[in-house]
Amino acid sequence: MEHFESWKDLLNPEFYIKMGGFWLILFIIFAETGLFVGFFLPGDSLLFVSGIYAVEIVKETFGGTGSNLLDTTILATAVAVAAVIGNEIGYWFGLKAGPALYKKEDSFLFKKKYLFQAHDFFEQHGALAVIMARFLPIVRTFTPIVAGIVKMDKTRFLIDNIIGAFLWSFSLIFAGHYLDALFKTQFDIDLKSHLEMIIIIIVLITTVPIIAKFFFGKKKEEVKQDADISK
Repeated sequence: MEHFESWKDLLNPEFYIKMGGFWLILFIIFAETGLFVGFFLPGDSLLFVSGIYAVEIVKETFGGTGSNLLDTTILATAVAVAAVIGNEIGYWFGLKAGPALYKKEDSFLFKKKYLFQAHDFFEQHGALAVIMARFLPIVRTFTPIVAGIVKMDKTRFLIDNIIGAFLWSFSLIFAGHYLDALFKTQFDIDLKSHLEMIIIIIVLITTVPIIAKFFFGKKKEEVKQDADISK
């Protein structure tokens, strides 16, 4: 079992997999939205790396099925269910206590600006935001809360929640599993030996859209303000 050595371990998906395996992975995915404090946890990279270790994870937990496809499907399904439950709790919290969050002071575990970003994302994309947010760090943590705040239809939210959770879980976990197999057979490269580079690439892919949106959105706002002043 892994032991905590530094804060860098908290950003390393492999650390969680080796420390707690199947059940810790599910808890982290649940916490990202169900406890809305997991926005700093490695969600996307955790799923991709979990796909690489999928057979080992399921074997250590349940003894394995003897089928790589079935083992990977079991892991992806369990993660999707945890993600659905987390979002439903986030929605319920937004429905009951969401408005009070706009008055809450910032803390280490809560940043009001993320709530506003999720709200803008939800307003821009409507019901599809619940599905799309799954693939965006930070935004996926607060989108279900915003959906609850704006009183999105419960049935519509549940459907979008399920679709988004399964798309997110299966795409990333299966990508990790089968890309690892592909690189081993075609290029004799073990992705487990290059996890740091893989994590950096995933972080860049998932965060660049958010950074770009923030940067260009800020520039657009500045241009608008200058135009208003000139009038």
